[in-house]
Amino acid sequence: MFRRKSAEDKFAAAFYTRTAEDARVPELFGACGIPDTLDGRFDALALHAALAIDRLRREPDGERLAQAFFDAMFRHLDITLRELGVQDLGVGRRIKIMAEGLHGRALAYREALAGGPTPLAEVLRRNAYGGRPPADDAMVGRLEAYVGAYAGKLADTPRNDLIKK
Repeated sequence: MFRRKSAEDKFAAAFYTRTAEDARVPELFGACGIPDTLDGRFDALALHAALAIDRLRREPDGERLAQAFFDAMFRHLDITLRELGVQDLGVGRRIKIMAEGLHGRALAYREALAGGPTPLAEVLRRNAYGGRPPADDAMVGRLEAYVGAYAGKLADTPRNDLIKK
């Protein structure tokens, strides 16, 4: 708690902040149909975080950066839950559920983006809509296009530019 933050920790925290901002763009909740609910917002954040963590892992110190990103994310979620009024005893349980959810989603997104057996649209339908996927396939298609573009942007962005707007 009182230790000095390393350069990697500072970078990861800044990249998490940038990623969380990206997860709140209105397009996701309007054109792409993610519900603007607590669950929908978490799913949007988990989607972006999974892509961000995969990008960080490609760096020479990627595992360290990915862990620092994960830690920054869950520190923020812990604070958010407390601000929402979740009692101390319930915060840890909810954080555990969220971490498990992020892990499962990240694996599914990674596999789909690598051309795995389940198409990305189906993975998004199951994981990115707060449990309520839209009936409109066009919305899922727009989210699929968005995810492809976002993953491509992350892949093409040099490390130091990841935290710039």
